[in-house]
Amino acid sequence: MPSEFIVRVNGASVSVPAGATVAVAMVMAGQPCRSSVIGEPRGPLCGMGICFECRAVVNGIPHSRTCQLLCEPDMEVKTDE
Repeated sequence: MPSEFIVRVNGASVSVPAGATVAVAMVMAGQPCRSSVIGEPRGPLCGMGICFECRAVVNGIPHSRTCQLLCEPDMEVKTDE
């Protein structure tokens, strides 16, 4: 596996190091994980999959806990922007 590769977050290509979680890729892309009910951006909070603040659609799978998923080459991540 290469030392870094490209994933797409809301259509933007981001180069991430091998071993990085999807939550890290979203932070590196400057994208919030989701928005609160009143529209405020939300990001990863606990980092261990308990709070569910980091949910996003990953490779077409909704409500994926991104802090628990390692990035893979050409992964597609979509948030509720």
